[in-house]
Amino acid sequence: MASSADLAGRTAIAMVAGETSGDLLAGRLLSGLRPQLPDALMHGIGGPNMAQHGFVSDFPMEKLSVRGLFEVLAHYREIKGIQIALRDQLLAERPAVFIGVDAPDFNLGLEAQLKSAGIPTMHFIGPSIWAWRGGRIKKIARAVSHMLVIFPFEEELYRQAGIPATYVGHPLAQVIPMEPDQAAARVALDLPVHAPVVALLPGSRMSELKYNAVAFVAAAKLLLQRDSSLQFVAPMAGEAQHRYFNELIAQAGLQDVQIKVIDGQSHRALAAADAVMVASGTASLEVALFKKPMVIAYKMMRASWYVLRHMGYQPWIGLPNILAQEFLVPELLQDAATPQALADALWQQLQDGAHRDRLQRRFTEMHHTLLRDTAGESARAVLELIAQSPRRA
Repeated sequence: MASSADLAGRTAIAMVAGETSGDLLAGRLLSGLRPQLPDALMHGIGGPNMAQHGFVSDFPMEKLSVRGLFEVLAHYREIKGIQIALRDQLLAERPAVFIGVDAPDFNLGLEAQLKSAGIPTMHFIGPSIWAWRGGRIKKIARAVSHMLVIFPFEEELYRQAGIPATYVGHPLAQVIPMEPDQAAARVALDLPVHAPVVALLPGSRMSELKYNAVAFVAAAKLLLQRDSSLQFVAPMAGEAQHRYFNELIAQAGLQDVQIKVIDGQSHRALAAADAVMVASGTASLEVALFKKPMVIAYKMMRASWYVLRHMGYQPWIGLPNILAQEFLVPELLQDAATPQALADALWQQLQDGAHRDRLQRRFTEMHHTLLRDTAGESARAVLELIAQSPRRA
């Protein structure tokens, strides 16, 4: 492990991304940073998008991909062990900067310890203090030297709390085209060109799938009873997810030609779709950037839901609705996310042409607002933080 964090030698950049969406976002940051530091050692915890830029993962990213209060508790000892091992490794190495990408429950505690030891810390994607758990702001101030934020209103919120922050736009706004080519996506996925297509995105983690996918498949079956010409496409994040979803399709008495399960290619599936059923999270913002009507749904362990439902102080949980500050699209959560309710809401999204046109306009405006040179601006912020550090003596 490299011991020098001097830019004149081999710089060490440490990073942690805890799930698929974080790996994608971190990959964008590294695409701007790697050309500036071609010989730097970049390591920590990450996935395949980060690896494309020479990042080395010291621990499997999948170990951190657990959501829900009680679900995390079940894996607490293993996750805590990874955090301690990485902390000790980084305290010995003393990298030029540590960048935590999302995963606040893991990263903020680690960042606080590194910062107190004099290692500059950056957090990419601010915890949603504007949505819930606002008390986190004091913890963030102790842990983070500089915030990189992806929504325009966040920059001032953090600065008011005394935390330096830079709005860098949302990386997905650069990745996703302003005008997706639906016909080309359908040809690439071997989907019918003229039939109505619905994309199913019940979540990338197995823990999410086990709570959301049953209702998604049952809703698809109800929709097929209304219109047998409907074609469903379901992108899965991994082999285990693919296998599990296929089992649900078979149990529902459906055929794989009615619900086409594909490996990855979620963006291509969204481009191909007329409407989307999606689990709450970053994926709902991706749907908005593809300008598609959607129904946002989410289920979790009942005990986790009981706690979390009292922590929010906004009426929305879906990112498109939060950014719009209104219920642009339906949200069906926990017990409300029944197959019948999901089917009814999705059917309305398919049938209401005026609503689709309004969403197209609003989502296009949202896309322009979030569009920045994220890779370049975030890389500049990282280099400035390194340059400002007194440790470079």
